[in-house]
Amino acid sequence: MAKRNNDNQPISDILKEFVDKNNLQSGLDKVNVRDAWVNLMGNGVNNYTTAIELKHQILYVQLSSSVLREELSYGNEKIIRLLNEAIGKDVIKKLVLR
Repeated sequence: MAKRNNDNQPISDILKEFVDKNNLQSGLDKVNVRDAWVNLMGNGVNNYTTAIELKHQILYVQLSSSVLREELSYGNEKIIRLLNEAIGKDVIKKLVLR
């Protein structure tokens, strides 16, 4: 077990250092995006959501309803803004509904 540098260092700083050192931020962003989608969209949309994937700041969402896909496409920019606000940083630049 590695020695700690500073026993007075807050756990949040230690975790941030661990995430940075091990390049885990992109994986955490993917999980945060999925959670934000589930929380923001509610059961109505989540029942038709079959896959959510974040690649290179593009969020791909697969929906089983073409009608819902069309309706959500009208609020594309708003959805991106709401998801980024829920995550706390600009992770998503583009939303692709499939």
